[in-house]
Amino acid sequence: MRIKPFVFKAIVCLSFIVELVKSDPDPLQDYCVADTKNTKNLFLNGVECINPDLAVASNFATSTLAKPGNTKNTFGFNVTATNVAVLPGVNTQGLTLARVDLAPGGLVPPHTHPRASEVTIVLKGALLVGFVDTSNRLFTQQLRAGDSFVFPKALIHFLFNMDTMKPALALSGLSSQNPGAQLTSLATFASKPPVPDEVLKKAFQINGVDLAKIRKNLGG
Repeated sequence: MRIKPFVFKAIVCLSFIVELVKSDPDPLQDYCVADTKNTKNLFLNGVECINPDLAVASNFATSTLAKPGNTKNTFGFNVTATNVAVLPGVNTQGLTLARVDLAPGGLVPPHTHPRASEVTIVLKGALLVGFVDTSNRLFTQQLRAGDSFVFPKALIHFLFNMDTMKPALALSGLSSQNPGAQLTSLATFASKPPVPDEVLKKAFQINGVDLAKIRKNLGG
């Protein structure tokens, strides 16, 4: 069967696009331990590597996630994530690990990771989790210790501790060295400079009093 020229071109274009949308570029060597002491004024899509001959086992280990985070804040949650500063060996590997602590009744509010998908496993407690797809369909699930859930890349999602008496703990893995995180409420109502009042009042069908109250509560 002979493939028509325009079909072949379409396949080539799609293949090229798929390569472009990968979260992180594939590494070109076994590892690239981040040179965290390098003071050169370089702007790289990642971090410069040390000489591979100087790599040691401790470059690939960290105890950062062993310590509980401070959940005494507005939403009652804390996220502690790995990065090249505490785990140099993660450089170029296209992943991030995060410890998620939630106070009783705590909430990781709706947010997105623009450069990564995420899988979360509950280690302690009970969580209600969910995400909303681009057709505004909600997928939600109650999780107990040992249960896991996947949040697709860049979609708005949340984690809520259903227990008002006990804290909860979860561990997340994200498919990017630098997934990014944007809390929907803060990005909308507490940006600097602020989104124009008229835009928010019309978008959320609220009045000026409501807007001022929300901004005050979120520190905007």
